[in-house]
Amino acid sequence: MVEVASASQADIDWLVRQDASAGKAWVSRCVALGEYLLARQAGEIVGFLRFSRFWGRVPYMEMIRIKPAHRRSGVGTALFLAWEEAMRAEGARMLMTSSECDESRPQDWHRRNGFAEIGAIELPGLQSVPEVFFIKHIG
Repeated sequence: MVEVASASQADIDWLVRQDASAGKAWVSRCVALGEYLLARQAGEIVGFLRFSRFWGRVPYMEMIRIKPAHRRSGVGTALFLAWEEAMRAEGARMLMTSSECDESRPQDWHRRNGFAEIGAIELPGLQSVPEVFFIKHIG
């Protein structure tokens, strides 16, 4: 069984190791703002979802990562559904996410979870391929 809850200060070191591109200052900021959800199985952290708010309003799933041994077992879906419900409870009417255009598996996952592609942008100097954006209406 997967248990999903907000990350706490005690989880920061684990998150910094697993979400290394974010850096400790950003991880600490996100934890303080409640922008990380953790998935646990038998007390072990097996995945996380990090989010923010696009334009300060639209919930934006920035990263979802599951430990390799726990992938394709429902952990990601449990994290996503918990996040979706939390955002709906806050009054959100739409969710947003993205992935690099050459990442077909994440894009398939987004579509299976109700997201629709809305466009792409190029980010020269930051990424070698365009970023594809998705939205899901929830309200």
